[in-house]
Amino acid sequence: MRNVTVKTGSTGEYFDRVREIARQIDRGEVPEPEFTLTFEDPADMFAVMTPARLEVFRAAKADPASITAIAQRLHRDRSTVKKDVDVLVAAGLLDVEEVPLPGHGRQKFVKAAADVIFLQAVVA
Repeated sequence: MRNVTVKTGSTGEYFDRVREIARQIDRGEVPEPEFTLTFEDPADMFAVMTPARLEVFRAAKADPASITAIAQRLHRDRSTVKKDVDVLVAAGLLDVEEVPLPGHGRQKFVKAAADVIFLQAVVA
């Protein structure tokens, strides 16, 4: 697994970070692996990283399971948890794997793609 940083920042800051990584590569250095999800507006970040979605992330990290099992554990509607899982998968914070069920069918298995999520927001 990896650590993920979810933060606010400008496009200029993003390109500065990319240029620094390119300089490291040019010097023959191996950059430290990182996964950063950057939002320009803190409101956009908090629209993705809601308390309910953080709860889904924690549940999948603590005990990877099907969407139905996670929804039952959290006492939430399965369709709502599925929507939260879809957003977190798109953000790279959860992984969904289809596994065969004994006898017949397949089931989606949800697990965390990160050990830790660092949330950083700067409101100016």
